[in-house]
Amino acid sequence: MLVKLKDYLKITWDNEDESLNGLIERGKNYLNNIAGRSLDYDEHSIEEGLLLDYCRYGYNHSLEMFPHNFSSDLLNLALREGVKAREDAKAATKSDT
Repeated sequence: MLVKLKDYLKITWDNEDESLNGLIERGKNYLNNIAGRSLDYDEHSIEEGLLLDYCRYGYNHSLEMFPHNFSSDLLNLALREGVKAREDAKAATKSDT
């Protein structure tokens, strides 16, 4: 993910890698918390896009604006993952009976 983020931010130097890795981990924790589960940040997924944008805002010292500017995307993520969790719970209940 570090290589993708550096490409996204147009960073060609390596002296910020540790800081960027920390930002990536904080972003994953933030998005996983909103989703209520661990997400998969596969290439070209909504989750990957949100993570890259979270990191962009963090890198530019504007994280306070991220939830506001991406509120609909974050709400959709939370709802989608909530529905998945409900379906998983239903499937688990059916298989137990």
